Amino acid sequence: MTRTLLYNGTIITCNEQHEIVKNGAIAIENGLITYVGETPNDKDDYQETIDLNGDLLLPGLINTHGHVQMSLLRGYGDDLPLKMWLEEKIWPIEAKFNPEVAKWGSYLSIVEMIRTGTTTFVDMYDHMDEVAKVVDTSGIRGKLCRGIVALGSEEEKKMKLEEATNFAKEWNGQGNGRITTMMSPHAPYTCDPEFISKIVDKSVDLNVPIHIHMSETIQEVEQNVEQYGNRPVKHLEEIGVFNQPTLVAHAVHVNDEEIDILAKYDVKVSHNIISNLKLASGIAPIRKMLEKGVTVSLGTDSSASNNNLDLFEELKQVAILHKGVELDATLINAETALLMATKYGAEALWLDDKIGSLEVGKEADFIIIDRNSPFYQPHTHNPISHLVYSGSGRDVKDMYVQGKPIMKNKQLLTVDEERVYYEVNRIMKSLLNE
Repeated sequence: MTRTLLYNGTIITCNEQHEIVKNGAIAIENGLITYVGETPNDKDDYQETIDLNGDLLLPGLINTHGHVQMSLLRGYGDDLPLKMWLEEKIWPIEAKFNPEVAKWGSYLSIVEMIRTGTTTFVDMYDHMDEVAKVVDTSGIRGKLCRGIVALGSEEEKKMKLEEATNFAKEWNGQGNGRITTMMSPHAPYTCDPEFISKIVDKSVDLNVPIHIHMSETIQEVEQNVEQYGNRPVKHLEEIGVFNQPTLVAHAVHVNDEEIDILAKYDVKVSHNIISNLKLASGIAPIRKMLEKGVTVSLGTDSSASNNNLDLFEELKQVAILHKGVELDATLINAETALLMATKYGAEALWLDDKIGSLEVGKEADFIIIDRNSPFYQPHTHNPISHLVYSGSGRDVKDMYVQGKPIMKNKQLLTVDEERVYYEVNRIMKSLLNE
């Protein structure tokens, strides 16, 4: 296999020591990182050498919650509260989705994620075989699950459970290990306790984690108390969900007792700060979660509620909004925000032995940022500050996953971008005119 050295850059490792290596280099071979440090003198020992010309190289970003097909609904139902948005706008048009819609909606989101530096994403939806095929073709990494809304007949619920189980079993480990799977009850308010228990049992049988929406709105919490006598966290604990590795999306309305439960079971949290703000769902108590040792990662949610998948926007928001809300300028510094999108993201997906930081032996998932712009000047100051407070996903110029280039000099190498744009516009015109 080709031994490649990328050198003469600033390497942001996102490891435990928060190392930043100036005049740095990273070597890759057979998809793995074999060296991280200062540019070596033995560059001639490598079959391929790439001069970074001072650019920034850091781990690929990790988006821990989303619904990629919903890129087709960007701008379709804005400025509505969550319940009305779902019931009156989103769910009716989603009912028209089919495998072809899933395919091209997934491609559109993956193009956007490649262009803005996300190498790994979580997806919860249906028609997941199509999503997995697009992940496989595009070369990026996906943690995928067939989300189950169990509001239909018993026959329909049984069919969805079987479909989700088969997907989780058949796709786990595919795409040279880039595709991994989970089981996913949509939420406590769309799945009754007995049905969630069945999903937990399947999760145990398949040895895969659980992903679920939880405590996104006050109304959802109140409904849970009215129906089941408990707030969602205690409710899911009693059902046995947290006995399995669990990633919850949102966790906006959780109290101190509930945060203690999340910490006790090492439940991972995907903080979707922009989507929660846009839907007026609220602001999650992230300070308390971090203080109690809860792993907090970043997610965009869908393009219909965000309205983009640029994790750099989440980085800035998580680093500034909580400061303003809690009147504490030291809260969630730039380094912590970046870890949420890299190292903590990998931990939230149980992939931290493979990705999330640039260390020897890990898989070579990384991005390169064009530093030759006003947003990264002057070079004498903290490059992580520049990334978090003034950078943008649009500054990403190169992406590698498992050591393979996915984008070079802002040119996508694995996806026909022009074809994607044509197909998504054709499909949406058709759906809207039905």
